[in-house]
Amino acid sequence: MTKLRAAITGIHGYAPPYVLSNKEIEKLVDTSDEWIMTRTGIRERRIQKGEGLATSDMAVEAVNSLLQKTGTRPEEIELVICATVTPDMVYPATANIVSDKCGMTNAFSFDLNAACSGFIYALTTGSKYIESGSYKKVVVIGADKMSSIVDYTDRQTCVIFGDGCGAVMLEPTTDDFGIMDSIMRTDGSGRIHLHQKAGGSLRPASHETIERKEHFVYQEGQAVFKFAVTRMADVSAEIMERNKLTADDISWLVPHQANLRIIDATGKRMGIPPEKVMINIDKYGNTTNGTIPLCLWEWEKQLKKGDNIIVAAFGGGFTWGSIWIKWAYDS
Repeated sequence: MTKLRAAITGIHGYAPPYVLSNKEIEKLVDTSDEWIMTRTGIRERRIQKGEGLATSDMAVEAVNSLLQKTGTRPEEIELVICATVTPDMVYPATANIVSDKCGMTNAFSFDLNAACSGFIYALTTGSKYIESGSYKKVVVIGADKMSSIVDYTDRQTCVIFGDGCGAVMLEPTTDDFGIMDSIMRTDGSGRIHLHQKAGGSLRPASHETIERKEHFVYQEGQAVFKFAVTRMADVSAEIMERNKLTADDISWLVPHQANLRIIDATGKRMGIPPEKVMINIDKYGNTTNGTIPLCLWEWEKQLKKGDNIIVAAFGGGFTWGSIWIKWAYDS
């Protein structure tokens, strides 16, 4: 039997127009452009401004452009997965809202939350529906409005995050392209180091949780950095070793854009030279689920059919993983 694979056949991204620079953040907290650049590699980030605008609105921009680019009618889409930690509402799923706003009326849809690893979890999940033969057109979205859960008086976290979104089309192929292999990992004990304290069933919203600022990102930076550096680098090396890939075989490394030092460590562990590593953290910051699709979108014109791409991410929970993709089309 011919093996079905899930191939990325199109990608599009969206970043809000408002730019929040380090110079502007200097006016909000005790920090400096030099301090931020040295520790994170971030120069600026995009922020979604405007009353009534949510994560779904960024996703709609990306998905509508993706459908137009691939010549796909909305009603042809059969499944929509949205990876996000900033859903419009607790329920319904943001994927449901995007499906409605984009006219994808024949799709079933759901959200997936794996923190910063959510997009690669969703990409792997969507690929399985393709590989099983169940669906032929799947849209996978990575979108977050991180500004909605960031405390702009906390200098440890407010410098890191931005808003952004990307979406990909997955379709079946019997050729030797597409999502070739993936490794996903979880260590739930890491939740104590990176989480949002309140807003769930453990600590529902109350006057006390709001006053204590418990609805914002909580992060123990050093602990997270230590785990991220080792786990993201190790799993990327593991997927290469498992598939007998060398650094020379890899065209591009697409790392989650959390911290420039983590990105550099991952590339060195894999033996990938800097010119083969996609980096745009300097202008977008950490958009959580948006980082990887935004990279692929920005580099799309440089990607060639047959390129071997390693995607890697690490997120709260802890979650992490890596995917080997063989790019399926020339731009």
